[in-house]
Amino acid sequence: MRRLSRRAALAAGAGGVALSVVGWHGKARAGVKEAADEVAKFVGGATAEKGKISIELPEIAENGSTVPLTVTVDAPMTAENYVSDVLVVSEGNPNPGVITFHFTPMSGKAEAQTRIRLAATQNIVVVAKTNGGQFYTAQKQVKVTIGGCGG
Repeated sequence: MRRLSRRAALAAGAGGVALSVVGWHGKARAGVKEAADEVAKFVGGATAEKGKISIELPEIAENGSTVPLTVTVDAPMTAENYVSDVLVVSEGNPNPGVITFHFTPMSGKAEAQTRIRLAATQNIVVVAKTNGGQFYTAQKQVKVTIGGCGG
């Protein structure tokens, strides 16, 4: 078995780091088209109405690595009429689909909180789906000043 010299191990490690940095920054960010494609896939040809969704995001995120997000949908949560899914999409991250929340009538309220990572200043689009096949949408812009996942 061949032994790896210290110099070869350091060179291999530095090469790996260089490739990962080049690979990370080489990734294209999603744009408006990619975000719209993600929404179109979610709604399956239906039209989403504006309204019924409240998005709580800071106007300016000083740290893009951890941006607080709260989504609330104003809808009854009964067995006959409830919000079943909520999709969150970003227009500037490498992958436009950030998260999908799933609800049932037992959720009591269509509300979710999380923290998301944002690469740059961008729009966040939220689409809610009801069990009856209706869709609602809203969007909000967040200005990211430093520390986003893409720089």
